[in-house]
Amino acid sequence: MKNKITLLSSLLISLLAFGQSDKTIHSEMDVYTKKIDSIIISEKSKMNVELDQLDQDFKGKSAVEEKQKRKAEIAEKYQNSLNEKIENEKATLEDSTKEMVRNIVLNPNKRNSFIIDPQNGFMRFSNKRVKLPKDYLHSIKLTGSFVFSSLTSGDKPFSFFNNDSDVKRPSKNMSGYTTLRYENQLGKFTSPLFYRTGLGFRIDYFTPENNKVFAQDGKNLFLQNFEKGHLRKTLIYNSYIMIPLELRWVLNPKYTDYEGVKYIDNKKTQFYVMGGFYGGLRTGSTIYNKYSTDYTKKIVERERVMVGVNNFIGGAKIGVGYGGIALFIQKDFNPTFNDDALLNNKYGLQIGLEFLSINF
Repeated sequence: MKNKITLLSSLLISLLAFGQSDKTIHSEMDVYTKKIDSIIISEKSKMNVELDQLDQDFKGKSAVEEKQKRKAEIAEKYQNSLNEKIENEKATLEDSTKEMVRNIVLNPNKRNSFIIDPQNGFMRFSNKRVKLPKDYLHSIKLTGSFVFSSLTSGDKPFSFFNNDSDVKRPSKNMSGYTTLRYENQLGKFTSPLFYRTGLGFRIDYFTPENNKVFAQDGKNLFLQNFEKGHLRKTLIYNSYIMIPLELRWVLNPKYTDYEGVKYIDNKKTQFYVMGGFYGGLRTGSTIYNKYSTDYTKKIVERERVMVGVNNFIGGAKIGVGYGGIALFIQKDFNPTFNDDALLNNKYGLQIGLEFLSINF
């Protein structure tokens, strides 16, 4: 009991020095107080059982001194057991107390902040809590990329600049890709291998060649000449909900030691290669035309695409990166446009640049 009082008194003095409003500290305090109380109740209950049995054994006997001696032995046995169990909890409690006090001293104000790192391009929200090296080995990020899209044929899947294509060159078909991504380490704390998955949104834009526009007649999707006026802008865009599954391999790993354990230092800016697969579900497709006539300067038409586009898409991705910037190529395994689309090339091929990464 003295050990318990001394231990809790020391903890209370430490906590009062830094204020009693921290909910995390109170939570830790409650956990260990309940644990010690549970030990005391358990040992006391077992001791009472033995004392009751002792009373039964000496009932009707006059050996008072022998009974008192046996009581003293039982009390001493459970006192030693109680002290031993509390000592076992004491080390854990002291380590927890030291860590909490260190957090309070180093970070008295747990306020959120928005940080931009000029060296690696990362942007992140921070609550100023002291993090251990292992905390940096997993993350949740919002990433953004812009992508140059092209359409290829089945027999020439990597012909990025194809003169037979019905759409303009990739520089005219800029698309967008954003992903809420979870990343975690595979293997030991020193492993340079990480896996990624998440939920993304992709939009592919395609602009026809030769002043043509996309059109549909209920059976087919095709290209035709535009005759309503002066065409200023035309395109078709497909949007998808994406699920990626990727691996990232750090090429120049740096390490740090903490409390005798070696970790890969994921705070450092690193070169890496990546690769993986993705799948997507189409959420919609739209034909967009903007033109002018002799009577008006701007007319905008949008038409929902009903035929000619596949509902599912899947493919592979490879790339290289440094810090928060990555260059990648991704290739769709199945065609973007199906047999109802009267187009020469139907398979998507993209070159992209990931330039935005916000850590949470």
